[in-house]
Amino acid sequence: MKVQFTKHAQDKMDLLGIPSSQVIEAIQKGAKTRQTEGYLCSFTYIKVAYKIKPDGAIKIKTVFIE
Repeated sequence: MKVQFTKHAQDKMDLLGIPSSQVIEAIQKGAKTRQTEGYLCSFTYIKVAYKIKPDGAIKIKTVFIE
């Protein structure tokens, strides 16, 4: 799985202490909700907003906690 992080997402992950492995796990195992431009998934206490690019790569837009 090819995953790309926006600068905003990476900054939020650094601020919250969330490693990329947890973000990927959230995408793989979390409950997904369709949004206007992508998806929002929720897994444990993490929420991840992302979209799937035409080449199949996953672009993480932001990460936050509940």
